[in-house]
Order: sequence, then C-alpha cells, then structure tokens
Amino acid sequence: MPRPYYRPGNYALKRSVGYLMRMSVNRVLPQLDAIFQDRELSFSQWTTLVVLNDGKSMSAGDLAHNICHDGGSLTRLIDQMVKRGFVTRSRSEHDRRSVMLAITARGRAMVAALAPDVMNFWNNLLADFSHDEVDTLVALLTKLVLAAEGETRSSVKLHLSNQPIIPARKKAS
Repeated sequence: MPRPYYRPGNYALKRSVGYLMRMSVNRVLPQLDAIFQDRELSFSQWTTLVVLNDGKSMSAGDLAHNICHDGGSLTRLIDQMVKRGFVTRSRSEHDRRSVMLAITARGRAMVAALAPDVMNFWNNLLADFSHDEVDTLVALLTKLVLAAEGETRSSVKLHLSNQPIIPARKKAS
C-alpha cells in the first residue's frame, strides 16, 4: 500500500483536493448557467442532452447517476425536455419497469448549436494552461471520478463518452 498523501502536518485547505474541487465547481457553474440564461435550455438540460448525444438510449437511473441528479429532479427535467421535443421516453424492451431515454434530432441540433459557447467558455478559462496541462487535468479528474465511483454503484453504468459533441469537419484534400 502506498504511503498516504494526507497527514496531520500537511492537510490544509489549499492542499485539499475536495475543497479545491468544490471551490472550482462553485465558481464555474454560475458562469455556465449565465451562458444559458437567454437560451432555450438551462445548462443542466444541455448537459443531459450531451450525455444522451452519443446515440445510445439510457435508462433514467443511469442518466440520473451520470449527471448527478436525484430521481425526482431528473423526472421534472426530463418531463420538460420531452414536452419540448428534445428527448423521447420509452419502456425498455428487456425490463418493462425501466424507462429508456434518447435524444431527438431537435435535441441533437440544440447540443450542436450551444456547444461553441461552452467550448469558448472553457477555452477562455483554460487559456493559461498548456495543452499538456489540460490533458493531464482531464486524465487526473477522470481517474478521480473512477476511483470515487468504486463499487458503490456497480449496477449503474458510468458513462464517460469519448465521442466529440460536434464531429470534426473533414479536411479538404
């Protein structure tokens, strides 16, 4: 077993992964919400569409787990998105008790339309980071998410898609 990183002599807020993550999220989310203030979707709704964007249907339980929403708030969020034509809801062919969700063409178009604003936000925020630093940050955060996931929710699938939100344009030959 490796030597523990935290010890009584070095555990301080400026070295606390949890505290720094919380501070980051608390500062970033209001800025992302502001981008969506005058849009047809909220940032939470857009994130939901992004998770569904790779074309695979997902159970409501898996989606709730992947966007960190409880079942009740997800139901309200999905109700609004179904009513507006962004998402479809259907019964699972394998388990009739399970509700499957899928993105519609309208939802896919909304993801593509709003993605440049989100990418611009992140590019501005990360402007002082090198590409290698961003790659390292993404790799470390992914490793942390997977470590935190552990065995606690083995029946729920964690969805970390590698598919680009907007497919890259092919270069002219």
